[in-house]
Amino acid sequence: MAARNPGVQFDLEWISRVRVNTQAVLKRAQQIQGLKTPKKQWQAAWLLKAVTCIDLTTLAGDDTPSNVHRLCLKATQPVRQDLLKKMDMHDKGITTAAVCVYPSRVADAVMTLKAVNSSLPVASVATGFPAGQTPLETRLQEVRMAVADGAMEIDIVINRKLALTGYWEAMYDEIRQFRKACGDAHMKTILAVGELGTFTNVYKASMVAMMAGSDFIKTSTGKEAVNATYPVAIVMVRAIRDYYLRTGHKVGFKPAGGIRTAQESLVWLNLIKEELGNDWLCPHLFRLGASSLLADIERQLYHHVTGQYAAYHELPMA
Repeated sequence: MAARNPGVQFDLEWISRVRVNTQAVLKRAQQIQGLKTPKKQWQAAWLLKAVTCIDLTTLAGDDTPSNVHRLCLKATQPVRQDLLKKMDMHDKGITTAAVCVYPSRVADAVMTLKAVNSSLPVASVATGFPAGQTPLETRLQEVRMAVADGAMEIDIVINRKLALTGYWEAMYDEIRQFRKACGDAHMKTILAVGELGTFTNVYKASMVAMMAGSDFIKTSTGKEAVNATYPVAIVMVRAIRDYYLRTGHKVGFKPAGGIRTAQESLVWLNLIKEELGNDWLCPHLFRLGASSLLADIERQLYHHVTGQYAAYHELPMA
């Protein structure tokens, strides 16, 4: 992970000046989607890069120790070894970036990864995920418990009410408290962009989250009606760039929710390369929150190696 974001003092003047040009954002998003994606071995290399940026996630009501165990093993060996060998990538230590689970499953994930001698970090959603509507003390306690159980990354959710009513300083204060509760764990702040109403609110929420010490800003919980979209991403990464130019600190970006195909992962990598540059094309500063994306990437890599498409039962956990 990159050095932790220390945050800065809340700056209301900076926030209140913000205006986002919607048409310009939509036009830029269209341009990004129209960019050519790499082919053949270059595409395979980009897809392996995408794998290393995935937070492999299970956030279901029927999560059990056994399916978390299975998820962790898949995260440590995300692509079949024979496929990696044929690409001469079998000895490069390719894993996903992290495993992401509910707080109650953190201990199970930590235990599994420890048993297989993996240093893969466990991330946990917290703070009343996905709605963030529980009392503040309950949300803080959830963060502390996840960290105590061994979570090295915490994905918090903002209080949308504060963003929608323009109480930006109150939102800053809450996120500062979450930052403190995280201790040494890195903090990713979920904006739930589908519930913020306007691009201007998305930009302001991004900036407040970074000022408060977020190491990453993340689009969505995956539970909203609208999740990660390219126009919203443009707004968020421009906020990241502005924050970097003003403070010198690089904050990461994590799109999540509805990212299911290998082709989409290539567009996301292209977007990051175009908007933030190569420095951000690494798991320290870019993550893809996904549960089913890995299956499609592995199918495309299978096709690259064999010239045929695998049946889903041929790829473990696909």
